[in-house]
Amino acid sequence: MDPVDTGTTAFMLCCIIGLTLMIPGLALFYGGMVSVKSSTNMMMMTFGAVAIVGVLWVLFGFSMVFGTTYGGFVGSFTEFDGMKDLLQSQTTVSGLPVSLFALFQALFAAITVALISGAAADRMKFAAWMVFATVWAVLVYFPVAHWVFAFDGVVTENSVGGWIANKLHAVDFAGGTAVHINAGAAALAVAIVLGKSAMFGQLRKPHNVPLTLLGAGLLWAGWYAFNGGSALAAGNSASIVMVTTFVATCAATLAWLAVEKFKDGHVTGVGAASGAVTGLVAITPACGAVTPLGAIAVGAIAGAICIYAVGLKEKFGYDDSLDVVGVHLVGGVIGTLLIGFFASDGMPSAVSGVFYGGGFDQLWRQAVAAGAVLVYSVVVSFAIAFAIKKTMGIRISAEEEEKGIDSLAHRDAAYELEYA
Repeated sequence: MDPVDTGTTAFMLCCIIGLTLMIPGLALFYGGMVSVKSSTNMMMMTFGAVAIVGVLWVLFGFSMVFGTTYGGFVGSFTEFDGMKDLLQSQTTVSGLPVSLFALFQALFAAITVALISGAAADRMKFAAWMVFATVWAVLVYFPVAHWVFAFDGVVTENSVGGWIANKLHAVDFAGGTAVHINAGAAALAVAIVLGKSAMFGQLRKPHNVPLTLLGAGLLWAGWYAFNGGSALAAGNSASIVMVTTFVATCAATLAWLAVEKFKDGHVTGVGAASGAVTGLVAITPACGAVTPLGAIAVGAIAGAICIYAVGLKEKFGYDDSLDVVGVHLVGGVIGTLLIGFFASDGMPSAVSGVFYGGGFDQLWRQAVAAGAVLVYSVVVSFAIAFAIKKTMGIRISAEEEEKGIDSLAHRDAAYELEYA
């Protein structure tokens, strides 16, 4: 393996700090959008998911993702379990200490699981959420991340990785499939199993828009680490990726607000936050494949489509409370597929799409990857949520929902609503 590169190591240390800031960023983004009676619970779902995934990652999660493959589906459960032998061997990944590489990937896993919680706002038992997060990480995230992120020889010279990365050769620079399509599909399954909240179909106003905007801003800042850090080096590739991430997010925000103005006659703070996150989602798989102009196109298309996609829940009757499906699933699919059109071989991913002379070869690969992750995640996520519903129960009662989940599950509610 390569010797430790101190410059790369310093860069990735900074990226890990940025990724960690996404934890309170997501908590604030979601926490501001829910009822005043469930804000603490919403934020606790993020922190709870991160905590459980972090422990699972060291025990066997890293091994399941980056261990030698079983048929391209999942890595060895025991090859790197506990990570002790691997860390003591001073193994490196692209000049990066494997311990730092593992931590970077652990945060990807933790944030992905936490994203799903937006579909369960106001009505899911906290204990049921923690069980779901545990089982979903093991049965869904770890295998899918192996498909997408485990390239042959990434940790050890002889290790064989997942099928999307090494057989299909679909491009996913930082997790459009493994993170966003995966989490969005799971959110759809959870929303269906949970059923509609008492407020479904009514106007549900966010209790604190500034919190949501602050959360979106922290997510935007952390996303540079999310995407740029996936280059695993402080060089030109990371720089390009950060530029495309920035401009795609700007374009998506403008597109969302423009459509919002056209549809509703006004623009909103939640719309700005949602548009920004949509752009970040869509550019995640494409950030190393498209030019800055291509990134503007990806962001604008995603922003204009996803604002309509969030309305699908009313049409089809699933209560995706915080629009995880409309933003992450739909935005992830859009970003993944648009690589097949806008990819330029002059960018770090070195593939060409339809508009750059590459024909449809890359497009079908992107479509297969997106479809496979979507179907697998929906089916297994539904099975997990349904099993929890039939055993320990998944949803709080109607009376508890009316009173507010903060007062039931947590002693420290977000706000003191009663006065002496």
